[in-house]
Amino acid sequence: MKIAIGCDHGGYLLKQDILIWLEEHDIDYEDFGCFSTESVDYPIYGEKVARAVASGACDRGIVICTTGIGISIAANKVRGIRCAHCADPLSAEMTRRHNDANVLALGAGIVGPNLARRMVEVFLNTDFEGGRHARRVGQLDAIEP
Repeated sequence: MKIAIGCDHGGYLLKQDILIWLEEHDIDYEDFGCFSTESVDYPIYGEKVARAVASGACDRGIVICTTGIGISIAANKVRGIRCAHCADPLSAEMTRRHNDANVLALGAGIVGPNLARRMVEVFLNTDFEGGRHARRVGQLDAIEP
């Protein structure tokens, strides 16, 4: 599995912590930036991660800004992306099980590194249940922008 990861300046430090966790667990990733705490615009990085996932270059994505909200909105603008903004492990689990979310959005100002690591772990290790949920995901994917 290859993970696309990106953030704005508000998510930079949490992204660095998650990169360490990914490396410790031998999970391949591509870092789409940003690369410092200098102010940048979150839509740029949300889109980069989303396009990598939508194209199939990466299997799943993680996007991070201060709240997780703006960057999740940016990622969800890309066709084929189901980005879920989560603040707890149960939400990260259920969005994979029921929504087949392919991008996880985190708020660095909302969750600390331990909670973020746990959510990433759950998000990456939970499978989509399919069944009745597949019909609903199909309906989501059919919505025209």
